[in-house]
Amino acid sequence: MDTNGIVKSLFGVPRALIGVIHLGALPGTPGSRKSVGEISDDAVREARVYKAAGFHGLAIENTHDRPYLKSSVGPEIGATMAVVGNDLRMEVPLPLGVQVLAGANPWAVAIAHACGACFVRVEGFVFAHVADEGLIEASAGTLLRYRRMIGAENVRVFADIKKKHSAHAITADVDIVETAKAAEFFQADGVIVTGVSTGQPADAGEVAAVSGGVSIPALIGSGITPENIGKYAAADAFIVGSSVKRDGNWANPLEERRVEAVVRAFEKLPAR
Repeated sequence: MDTNGIVKSLFGVPRALIGVIHLGALPGTPGSRKSVGEISDDAVREARVYKAAGFHGLAIENTHDRPYLKSSVGPEIGATMAVVGNDLRMEVPLPLGVQVLAGANPWAVAIAHACGACFVRVEGFVFAHVADEGLIEASAGTLLRYRRMIGAENVRVFADIKKKHSAHAITADVDIVETAKAAEFFQADGVIVTGVSTGQPADAGEVAAVSGGVSIPALIGSGITPENIGKYAAADAFIVGSSVKRDGNWANPLEERRVEAVVRAFEKLPAR
């Protein structure tokens, strides 16, 4: 539970909706077809839809860069995401977050610092897991030292725990609440609970247990829909990116009516 009001300090509300902008494939990646300007224009259009509907924050993610590199990306990715992030902040005044797949956490912090974003979503903060890209090892120690070194301590770190698209057999004896507690001990600013893959809902019981087990925010990072959001009143924030796309597929264009439906359902949650 967010006992220190971190969500309120970032988003101005005690419980927040964060809309994901899946950036078009970035320069140098297999799917790249658009210029940096076109990618930015698309992102700004989506951001305006989220803001008009009543979302409280945004997050950019290089989701179309498949297949992802492990733990690092090229300078072209960092430069492009920083440019797009800056454009978003100038055009749509909502708190902004950054995630760089896969597990390129220092890059996310650097991009956020450069464009004035206020949080990052990171993978592999504590413990290790096997992802599509291979073994992802814990990064908390190096990441927080890097954040301090570049003067980016105002960038909050929200860490995925037992994250989607991953096997957790090597930590099967460590449950999700203990993982969340480890992330809190290693000074994460929040923890993110997901389903098994993009667009799949998290376990409501796990969300409630994590929220009750730590004093930092518990966010949901996948699978939120207008129909199921009511099950997750224990969460401090919702990161939404798939159900608001056409046919509920993250790779499709954003649909305004779906965005608005999530907001209407969110507004029915019990007040904090």
